[in-house]
Amino acid sequence: MKNIILFDPVEARAGLLPLTLTRPVALLRHGITTLSEKWQKAIPGTYSYSTQDYLSIKYPMIEAADGDNLFIAGNLHPDRELVEAILSLEPGEALTQGTDIIARRGNGETEKTKAYEGNPLAINHVWDIFMLNDEALRRDFACLTAGRESQPLSDTCRLIGDPSQLFIEEGATVEGAIINVTKGPVYVGRDAEIMEGACLRGPIALCEHAVVNMGGKIYGATTLGPYCKVGGELNNVVMTGYSNKAHDGFLGNAVIGEWCNLGAGCTASNLKNTYAPVRVWSMAENSFIKTDLQFCGLIMGDHSKAGINTMFNTATVVGVGVNFYGAGFPRTFIPSFTEGSTLGMKPVIMDRFFDTATRMMARRHKELTPVDKEIFITINENTL
Repeated sequence: MKNIILFDPVEARAGLLPLTLTRPVALLRHGITTLSEKWQKAIPGTYSYSTQDYLSIKYPMIEAADGDNLFIAGNLHPDRELVEAILSLEPGEALTQGTDIIARRGNGETEKTKAYEGNPLAINHVWDIFMLNDEALRRDFACLTAGRESQPLSDTCRLIGDPSQLFIEEGATVEGAIINVTKGPVYVGRDAEIMEGACLRGPIALCEHAVVNMGGKIYGATTLGPYCKVGGELNNVVMTGYSNKAHDGFLGNAVIGEWCNLGAGCTASNLKNTYAPVRVWSMAENSFIKTDLQFCGLIMGDHSKAGINTMFNTATVVGVGVNFYGAGFPRTFIPSFTEGSTLGMKPVIMDRFFDTATRMMARRHKELTPVDKEIFITINENTL
């Protein structure tokens, strides 16, 4: 049994903030599954993570007693060529791409290197999560459904396109929906639900227990993580898990963390009126950076909330533990653990934050642990 350690590449981890404030890079959801789950399927073994010190109390690195570890960059998707190259590494050898080490075998010391000429799918910036989600969804759909038979689609629904591009897991409920798979597959996870009147155009994935409310309009490439509930209009959105946008309003070209809630009527712009490329706040560089993106919507860290009828400007970045409400547009960067409106923001009271998080997580039979609290306290003390 191989001992595999998925490590956070320094630049990728920084580029994927605020999502990586609360998890190792490999635990980001991309496509249908997390990056870690993809590697576990590609190379069976014992998995752990090399990440930030404050996160390691929840995600400890476990090294093999004999020092024979496989270290793999956690921002990469596995593919056959990359897996073969990694498995061919000898002890003390590293696999490089340019100047970056993307994998190595041993106890962390590198004695020789081998250049990798392939082009693996990788997420290096937070916007890569939605921009590359189409490819990630198609790969995961093919992997998860190969050789398996879908549950039948109810005759109350209308399917447009090749039936092989729709897969419904056991326990899922789909009634009265229109599903178009001509542009990409649609995956409906175990115990997920698509209510009547919903319209979906693939590629789309609903993970286990995800829900599309009545009349929801979902465009690809969109991923709804476990227990997410959505309504209104979504276009090219990745919701990590346990988050809600249950009512009308628009969300596009966006990434939403876990345990977030967007109130009724919440809408986020994904395109400037001038059609110009957007600038995005870099939490690592503490400044706005230029991009070539024309479309970029809301980027929201874990446990953040937006009140009813909230409006977000194009490319707004929201940190962890934010509570924003009231009329008007907030700034296009809202620091972690702040709350308020356009009239003014103030620090979140941590005990009250913990009470809210505890109640929200209990609804999904999850617990806010002392370790979780310690992580949030550390993030708050080092608010970016």
